[in-house]
Amino acid sequence: MSKERNPFINVQSVRFERIPVKTSILTAQDDMLEIIREYALPIMQEGDIISISESPLAITQGRAVPVAELKIGWLAKLLWRFVVKVPYGIGLRHPASMQCAIDECGGWRITLAATIGAVSKLIGRKGDFYRIAGKQAALIDACGTSPVPPYNETVIKGPLHPEKEAQRIFDATGHHAAIMDINDIGGCCMIGGSKGLSRNFMETVMKDNPQGQGDELTPICIVRRVR
Repeated sequence: MSKERNPFINVQSVRFERIPVKTSILTAQDDMLEIIREYALPIMQEGDIISISESPLAITQGRAVPVAELKIGWLAKLLWRFVVKVPYGIGLRHPASMQCAIDECGGWRITLAATIGAVSKLIGRKGDFYRIAGKQAALIDACGTSPVPPYNETVIKGPLHPEKEAQRIFDATGHHAAIMDINDIGGCCMIGGSKGLSRNFMETVMKDNPQGQGDELTPICIVRRVR
């Protein structure tokens, strides 16, 4: 953890420690449950919660697409120009990531989302594009989002079935698990969690992104109540 990241946080007057777990560079040949068993379980204690970053999970599911292998169509080349710049990354404002959104969600849906989103901006509404395009469009990480080779040259789609993946980890380990989409400017969303795990708690305890999003190689974070 970098010096700027505080490992401790108070949630409703209870103190928690966030322990980033460093792993090898993950690939599509890895299984997140086995990664947890190898790197996290040996240092876990009773009551610990497992937080998993969504992009590394997606990588283990084969969801990282090399830009060189993408066939970018005319629709992607047209629509990416209408995506608004955001401070937390490129998102769909690139032909490659827009093509992945079209592949995931369908050209008609992305076109409809772009059309309504453009009209909404004129009346001061925000967020209609992703509300219509759907969660998978919002979860796409553009080429260059990850600084870790070879994923700096890939578009990473959102993970599949995050709820089921979190529950699978809980069933196998006995520890609650959450799949988190977090960035360094305050964006924090639990996109999947094991049954009984509070979304509000996880989004509060992880809101300052204690794992970081650079080259830390910490796809897993242990959340531990300080007793």
